[in-house]
Amino acid sequence: MTRDAAAIGAGLAPARDARPIRGGERIHVVGAGGAGASAAALLAAAAGAAVSGCDAGGPSPYTAALAAVGIHVATGHDAWHVTEGPRPDRLAVTKALTAIDPDHPELRAARDLGIQLEPWQQVIADAAVGRTLVATAGTHGKSTTAGWLGHVLAEAGRDPSAFVGALLPAALTGGTPATARIGHGSAFVVEADEYAGNFDAYRPAIAVLTSIEWDHPDVFADETAVRDVFVRWLAGMPAGGVLVANVADRGVAAILPRPELAHLTVVETAVRDVADPDTRGVSAAIVDPGMTGTTLAVTGLDDGRAVEIRLPTAGRHNAANALGVAGAARALGVATADIVHGLETFPGVGRRLERKGEVEGVVVYDDYGHHPTAIRATIEAVRQREPGRRVWAVYEPLTYHRTAALIPEFAASLATADAVVIADIWAGRDPDTTIASAEGLADAVSKARADIPVAAPGSVEATSAWLARNVRAGDAVLVMGGGRSYLIATDLLERLDTETAAR
Repeated sequence: MTRDAAAIGAGLAPARDARPIRGGERIHVVGAGGAGASAAALLAAAAGAAVSGCDAGGPSPYTAALAAVGIHVATGHDAWHVTEGPRPDRLAVTKALTAIDPDHPELRAARDLGIQLEPWQQVIADAAVGRTLVATAGTHGKSTTAGWLGHVLAEAGRDPSAFVGALLPAALTGGTPATARIGHGSAFVVEADEYAGNFDAYRPAIAVLTSIEWDHPDVFADETAVRDVFVRWLAGMPAGGVLVANVADRGVAAILPRPELAHLTVVETAVRDVADPDTRGVSAAIVDPGMTGTTLAVTGLDDGRAVEIRLPTAGRHNAANALGVAGAARALGVATADIVHGLETFPGVGRRLERKGEVEGVVVYDDYGHHPTAIRATIEAVRQREPGRRVWAVYEPLTYHRTAALIPEFAASLATADAVVIADIWAGRDPDTTIASAEGLADAVSKARADIPVAAPGSVEATSAWLARNVRAGDAVLVMGGGRSYLIATDLLERLDTETAAR
């Protein structure tokens, strides 16, 4: 199932020490409609670069923020974006594109002209020069943790900059919701992704590690390979760097004894069954998992005394994310009272257990969950939020290779819901679309749980139409996945609202 990871990023400059972005430097961003690339464009422009961009899909949820600051994003790809007019000094792109389309016209034109080709992560790293870089990493929880930390720092008056792989609310960005925050304080928070070494450009002073589990089977043969890439990256942190590590996660705990990490100061975090007054870091027990939030008894923030914190979100996984935020904020010298306030007032980030609305007694949530562990945890969180409701798990699988490699695990996690609907698989970077199917995953769910309804209606549009005909008052619909799955939630609410108005 794995492929040659060297092909991913082939032709791009390797990660290097970050250097400041020059005033007036011309940077062209290919795929600027994506979450990460749009942030690179925003941060580069704020640093003084002249930024242009293009995206095959045209406008996206992320391009409104670019338009708001005058960054033009052309629809489609063409060599003339590189060859006509003032030529860019460098071209930023997602690594995956080099494997999907190595003969991409803009990449080819840039190579012919000797223009530097770099992953967009390098642009973000360059924008962070001179700041304290704080990176959140792990298989799960990166976006929530990065966004939450940015919120805590902003509320504490630290005015951080940030890149998060999900839309930050306008209250945090100071304008249009975006995946980047432009600040002037000393801290610069980034979400750091392990896929094909995407995080290699980041050399953080502080790292938050949420979890390590097997994912991205197209580049990692097994969990050992995933652990090794995290160790290699963390080993590049400076001596005395701080690693905030969720030791309750099996994969994280397994790498901490590695000698490559002996130069780091480790702050342990863990959600435990009971409060631990002797913690070497920050730990918590869940006191009250309620509909409106989760109350924790947190130790390690105030001289061993347990501090009660009411998180505004649900799920044990989000409690673990909150502790990672607390550990990083403490390492940055944020006062305990400010940490507590920031944890208790976080509005969330886009597509992370996001409540989209309720029509005629049907409540709809949207989430980016696309791994079996994340799916199971998110279903549990919705049950905490919506006790007594029938929970629909609606999933658009993200990539064929992940679906094929983890079908039994996906089936088991989805089967914890009361009803399951599988939309067509989003191919993403996959060259082979024959190795799995939505119908095959639906069959696996039915075999795992024969007593619940399971369907595979087709496209995201067909899925929302099917749901509108089959949900009823009292249901909670949880939409999950990457690709175009976010459209299912909005379209379902619109269809239910239209039907209500027509009656």
